[in-house]
Amino acid sequence: MFENLRVLELASVLAGPLSGTFFAELGAEVIKVENKRTGGDVTRSWKLDGEKKDLPVSAYYAAANFNKTVVFLDLTDADDFSQMLEYLKTSDIVILNYKPGDAEKLGLDYKSIRVHNPEIIYAEINGFGADSPRVAFDVVLQAESGFMHINGEPGAKPLKMPVALIDILAAHQLKQGILCALLKKQQTGKGSKVEVSLYDAAISSLANQATNWLMNGQAPKAIGSLHPNIAPYGDMFQTADERWIVFAVGSDAQFSKLWNTLSLHENGSFEEFSSNALRLEYRAKLQEILCTAIKRQPVGYWVEKFDAQHIPYGIVRNFQEVFDSPNAKDLILEEVQEGVHTRRVRSAVFKIQNDN
Repeated sequence: MFENLRVLELASVLAGPLSGTFFAELGAEVIKVENKRTGGDVTRSWKLDGEKKDLPVSAYYAAANFNKTVVFLDLTDADDFSQMLEYLKTSDIVILNYKPGDAEKLGLDYKSIRVHNPEIIYAEINGFGADSPRVAFDVVLQAESGFMHINGEPGAKPLKMPVALIDILAAHQLKQGILCALLKKQQTGKGSKVEVSLYDAAISSLANQATNWLMNGQAPKAIGSLHPNIAPYGDMFQTADERWIVFAVGSDAQFSKLWNTLSLHENGSFEEFSSNALRLEYRAKLQEILCTAIKRQPVGYWVEKFDAQHIPYGIVRNFQEVFDSPNAKDLILEEVQEGVHTRRVRSAVFKIQNDN
């Protein structure tokens, strides 16, 4: 798709490199410049306790750096800077995520780069906006944007998501901006500056939780996996063989099917829970009824029953089960990277069907 596109990546850690990887997966030539004075991208050394010590790259690094040409340069050195400029002059996109002020010091701000390539698409990720001096990492943004406040179980301390969620969301925003800039360039022949802050990406992703506050003044609370607006949605129950099932019942019709499938008529009147408002009001009572019913049978029994009635449910699976799934296997990419066989999940997972 992007076989004739060249991307220069002057970015490290996760958000910027994930954006570059997206284009690499779709055929673009991505040249990743790493700082040779510091040993390259810092995530090269971010190895798990127990991860193989003799491998040159960590699994973390491999997750965000697929199919790139890596060049080690010191951009404070005149010769190395000149080499980088040669790449820049023939690139369509440059991706950067320098700390505040560093791009200007290196002569890599938008105004300076346009001197060398006026049609470049300049894609920049920062922390709290271009004018903020704050250094930002994912967990900082999860705290500052409210994610940690609403994540976790009631009464527990604030909790971060177990992936760098804000980095991933910012990478998606940056990719969207770059694609819009490519469309504009196709129409006008002109380049653009695309800027995304981690903070903006985080706030925009609060979605319905933000709207609950903005429209109703109802502050989201930490309620575990439960959905604040729908029940049973996120409610979890154990089967007879101690597997966890979670429901995503979003309509009265779906709940009616669940009620009948679980044969709950002996537990009282269906009308007591017939609307979503009632299910939210009496959620604790409903959870007790569902818990007793689901505990009677093993997971396989319920999977067959729920599938037959198209009831939205999920089985909580470990990573072994996830990646043994035929569906997940199609999302795994493999390559030899710096002499190491690496396996990672795709960044670009959409499918485009061409008309014949």
